[in-house]
Amino acid sequence: MVDQAGGRVSSGTEVPPEAAAALAGTGAPVVDSERSHQASVVGAAEAAVSGTSSDTGARAALPGVLADVPVAVLVIDQSDGAVVYANSAAIELAGNVRLPLPVDTWGASVGLTDLGGAPLASTGNPLSLLAQGRPVTGEAVRLTPQRSSDEMRAASATATDTPAQLLWVTGFPLSRDGSEQRLSLVVFLQLDEGHHLADPDTHLQALRDRAVVATDIAFTITDPRQPDDPLVWVNPSFSRITGYSYEESVGRNCRFLQGSATDLARVADLRTALRAHEPVTTTLLNYRKDGTAFWNQLSITPVFDGEGELVSFVGVQTDVTERVRVEDDRTAAFAAEQAARHEAEVAREAAERAQSRLALMAEATSTLSATLDLDDLLDRLSSLCVPLLADWVFITLVDEHGAVTGTSAAHRRGLTDALRRFAALRIADLPEAAPIRRVLTSAEPVLVPEVTAEILDRAAPDPALRAVMAELGTSSQLTVPLVARRRTLGALTLVAETQERRFGPDDVDLARDLSRRAAMAMDNVRLYQQEHSVAETLQRSLLPELPEIPRISAAGEYVSASTAAEVGGDFYDLLQLPDGSVGIAIGDVVGHDVAAAAAMGHLRGLLRACAWDAGETDAGQVLDRVDTLVQGLHVARMATMVYARAVPPAEPGRPWHLTLANAGHPPLALRRPDGSVELLDGVTGLLIGVDDSVRRRSQTFEVPAGSTLVAYTDGLIERPGADMDTGIALLVERLAVAPVDAPPAELCVAAVGPSPDRRDDIAVIAVRFD
Repeated sequence: MVDQAGGRVSSGTEVPPEAAAALAGTGAPVVDSERSHQASVVGAAEAAVSGTSSDTGARAALPGVLADVPVAVLVIDQSDGAVVYANSAAIELAGNVRLPLPVDTWGASVGLTDLGGAPLASTGNPLSLLAQGRPVTGEAVRLTPQRSSDEMRAASATATDTPAQLLWVTGFPLSRDGSEQRLSLVVFLQLDEGHHLADPDTHLQALRDRAVVATDIAFTITDPRQPDDPLVWVNPSFSRITGYSYEESVGRNCRFLQGSATDLARVADLRTALRAHEPVTTTLLNYRKDGTAFWNQLSITPVFDGEGELVSFVGVQTDVTERVRVEDDRTAAFAAEQAARHEAEVAREAAERAQSRLALMAEATSTLSATLDLDDLLDRLSSLCVPLLADWVFITLVDEHGAVTGTSAAHRRGLTDALRRFAALRIADLPEAAPIRRVLTSAEPVLVPEVTAEILDRAAPDPALRAVMAELGTSSQLTVPLVARRRTLGALTLVAETQERRFGPDDVDLARDLSRRAAMAMDNVRLYQQEHSVAETLQRSLLPELPEIPRISAAGEYVSASTAAEVGGDFYDLLQLPDGSVGIAIGDVVGHDVAAAAAMGHLRGLLRACAWDAGETDAGQVLDRVDTLVQGLHVARMATMVYARAVPPAEPGRPWHLTLANAGHPPLALRRPDGSVELLDGVTGLLIGVDDSVRRRSQTFEVPAGSTLVAYTDGLIERPGADMDTGIALLVERLAVAPVDAPPAELCVAAVGPSPDRRDDIAVIAVRFD
């Protein structure tokens, strides 16, 4: 029934051909392209289970590789959900069963139940999931031989009072999607001998810890027919154990796992066995991708096709580091390498320190540069320092004359009130001996490895200051300057509470690196605030004070962007023309900077001049004239604009005549006396600055007295993730729900809304015709 050497179980004597040799290879040449290469890799894995028609090939494949693996292994054919292979450990676990056998029947025959004692015959149990081609990362089940459906096994277990056992089940599909044959590999790990089963929940953590062993079995396939015998397939466990992904592993000889302390004699023995096409088992000290060492128990078996030709080597690898560490024979091997290991450890520690420093600097750069608010930046800097670098931190800010302008502090134990008192006392008492004063004067770090009573008396003469420093804890101190663009912005002080953390020269280098990045971020905030203030002041100065015009009521609103130091070219204008008509304009110069704001001022001046001289000229001709001057004088890059000329009626209460021209700008809204809102979207034209040969047309409207014209820029209607039509519809809705008698100023507020998204500047003008 059982071939222990080959690990075969069957109803007769042979493993079924469709489940025989998981790693036998196909004998087909490998095509040098990614897709063909992947196909050959998966094909080799499938052939490893499917085998060949030759008995030699079947015996040389999966049974030979997995027969003596120290855990129970099954292979399930997904096409019919049947167990088609079991190795020696699985046979001992299951007893006298005949294969192939449906997976649920197999589980019942060996007495498998869930932890509550219910049979596993359901679509949700781990065996059924694997039969469906789904991976199982790990699940505990119970093996109760007395409940086996096999009468002989159940009777034998009852007679010997065989205890129940806990098993951990894990597995993964062995075949790729679309394969003609779809197979899954199942691994069982015995977790308990039975004497703890009365309360399995209390051992959940232990079960999880031991379950790692089951997933530590890695399978690999190499192709000796290719130069240097490269890996052509690795399973996910190999990637998890070594840290190398599938793509980083396939195509390379597996010697990349070797390192400085790998036993060369064992490597030579392994190479000799492979040259002789003989199976070999050894334990090597290998290295993961991150450089950490682990002991790798490696079993390699040659695989031959039906003609006896070597087509692949199959490796079964297990991380046995913990086991090796407790073995006496490995102690001697490690002792022989002590000198080399010491050097490697020193180098590793240095590398780890460098890696940690780089990680901290990368985090500092991304964290500190992500804000343009100084208070938020200081909070982020404090969080980077405490508790990773110090027990508490104190940041001092100064102006260009060295006068203290502000402070910030954080303590790992909170102590907000003590920090506030320290800040007030420290700034009021900064003698020349104080480290902060020395740093601000010299722009060089000051390290005080141990703050003695003598040093404290000189640096903090005020007894109240020394008392609060004692409350905060001051044992070691390091102060570094905050310097950016040749300007000292302040000082960063790191403080340790006790001697358990004492600052040294290495800390100076780290703190200086951090302070440089922090200072640059702080200076960027300063420059942003300066630019934003200048640009906003410039733009507001360019916006007009709306004139008083008979039978006209008007109001304007401007909201600058607040998410970045950008002020754009949004503007509006209202002017009384010589012929008694009224000119109304709204526009937006492309760009979000001081240059855009300056260009806006020039453009507005050109528009006023053209409108003043135009008289009864068509509004479209006014925009055409502006476009010609813009391109001829190179005033602005591009701009959108609407110009309207409103002619008052001869008698009050009669409709106004409004002539409108549009150069790529959002449509204006007309709010009628009854509160209804109409979009004047029947006319449009090309942007200013694109092509001055294109002529724009105008459209004339009759505007009832009491109506209000609302003009706006696109910052009011653009929203992330929504199109402009949605924004316009929301604007119309806000205007429509405003009170019927709302004045222009109130309509401007209604148009902007309660909480505008200030990613762009907003300009609004509302003009009511009486």
